[in-house]
Amino acid sequence: MARQPDNKPAAKFTSEDSALIRELALLLDETSLTEIEIERAGLRVRVARNISIAASMPASLPAVSGLHPAPAGAANPAPDPPVTDFADHPGVVPSPMVGTAYWAPEPGAKPFIEVGSKVSTGQTLLIIEAMKTMNQIPSPRAGTVTQILVEDGQPVEFGEPLVIIE
Repeated sequence: MARQPDNKPAAKFTSEDSALIRELALLLDETSLTEIEIERAGLRVRVARNISIAASMPASLPAVSGLHPAPAGAANPAPDPPVTDFADHPGVVPSPMVGTAYWAPEPGAKPFIEVGSKVSTGQTLLIIEAMKTMNQIPSPRAGTVTQILVEDGQPVEFGEPLVIIE
């Protein structure tokens, strides 16, 4: 058994602390988050996991500038547009919470919005599931949806750009 340095007291976890850590680890799995940190009663607990995502593409689809398949019959495809930081865009609708974004009220249903949709203030744009609760995300303004920046079922972070309304 390794001995702790004399200048630091050894941390002792109670069964309550262990239960809290297990509960946080389960919450990571349920919400697709990669890390949670809490502090209470002088105890700070951070639970994190590393995930690696490997991109794969069927061998039958040729790759064009990265992972985008070439459209059928495209001889000289145009280069990908430069990546834009939408966080500062005046029409951005940021995520008000961490969770999983869904385009429709249920699987297979018609999406709340599509690119080109006219929306009014307060109209539901999408749903974010957080801790098994479905939260409707309302439009902060009236306008036209010019871009949807998240995929259906994609985990999102607080402040992450979701939609552009102009």
